[in-house]
Amino acid sequence: MKTEASISARQWWFHKRITYNKGLIIAGIVAFLLYCILGQLIIAPRGDFEVTLFTTFFQGFAYLFMIGIANAFYSLGWIMDISFNKNDDLRFRERLFALGYWFSISLPILLILSIMIRFLIWGE
Repeated sequence: MKTEASISARQWWFHKRITYNKGLIIAGIVAFLLYCILGQLIIAPRGDFEVTLFTTFFQGFAYLFMIGIANAFYSLGWIMDISFNKNDDLRFRERLFALGYWFSISLPILLILSIMIRFLIWGE
């Protein structure tokens, strides 16, 4: 049987999912633009680098798959909320969301930056 607190927590997380997915989409676009710009500046002068229509679509579909995985992990947010937030504290819920949100949207950007830094340091 569900308690009042778990139902309100689930609804709160359900409504925040749109914000979460918008952030993931924006992060993916920013990461792809970084990949294109930094790839031309860092990788292209030293090696083979090109962005084709095929690779763009492939990366787009791969990122959609990763958004699906991120949404599966997002569902753990409300589970953790109802498990550890016994007082139904909104501040706890917002901090938990912010932690997961910023971690999730930073991953694609950090991945591209780490690839570029690795290429700058080791060359290939």
